[in-house]
Amino acid sequence: MRSRQRVFGFVLSEPVADALGHGDPVVALESTIITHGLPRPENLQAALEFERTVAGAGAVPATIAMVDGLAHIGLDPDALERLAAAADALKLSARDLPIAMAQGASGGTTVAATALLASRAGIRVFATGGIGGVHRDAGSTFDESADLGILASCRITVISGGVKSILDIGATLERLESLSVTVLVFGTDRFPAFWLTDSGYSVDFPVTTADEIAQMMAAADTIGLPGGILVANPLPEAAQLDPALHDRLLRAGLEAAKAASVRGKEITPFLLDYIHEHTGRASVAVNLDIVRGNCRLGAEVARSWSVLQARSDRVQPTAG
Repeated sequence: MRSRQRVFGFVLSEPVADALGHGDPVVALESTIITHGLPRPENLQAALEFERTVAGAGAVPATIAMVDGLAHIGLDPDALERLAAAADALKLSARDLPIAMAQGASGGTTVAATALLASRAGIRVFATGGIGGVHRDAGSTFDESADLGILASCRITVISGGVKSILDIGATLERLESLSVTVLVFGTDRFPAFWLTDSGYSVDFPVTTADEIAQMMAAADTIGLPGGILVANPLPEAAQLDPALHDRLLRAGLEAAKAASVRGKEITPFLLDYIHEHTGRASVAVNLDIVRGNCRLGAEVARSWSVLQARSDRVQPTAG
């Protein structure tokens, strides 16, 4: 087992600590897809594949999770296998982290928790599937994902497949604007909807290269923007879930949730499971494609950021 370094309450794996110390590119990865997103042994296989994808694209993967009350930034193979096999692993959002730490619990970290821990550890790029947002009935339930608040307060760039299509995407984009979160789309101005290439909404600022994103990260640092950047990375149209099937199943899933009195934080996993089941798990395959693509783009952005930071370090200010 590789040695670890404990820094400010985190346990950094040796590869992650070395990479951060030398300014090498690092990409954070979440762990709820391991603990709650896929059945065993698919969960472990997917986690290892995502790490290989990041590494193959030239960055160091840092899968983040809570193990026995310690926030691990980078998991060694033993810890990854243990997490994947744990039937009692918790699903931990940002607000749950202090509880898990105090109680010595283990669990997978959500987008919000992963983004928070990654930013505290000094990691600037995080690749995931889709982020949470404003729920469709938020006008009466006030249901909004913690992902948005964390994005507004943590200096991190999140590479995602956009906002989950089961949410109110228009309201989510409005909320991100209110929170002053910079929203970009890679390769187009059409904002994706996770399984779908086009949500029907557009953004003002498409980007076409990882270098552009890194330059925007540096500009955000210069002006002291307190939050992060969301980069939506759409699937190719040929790889998306069939839009007609998606829309039909989403309507049916919403009706099934209403009939079963499913509400609050249970609505998202209910709808995701419903769509997975009724697509014969075709939606799971699309989900995995989304994360793979985001791992590749995340590594490109992390590499561009590393190069940009190295250049900045070489430029010494001159006396005026």
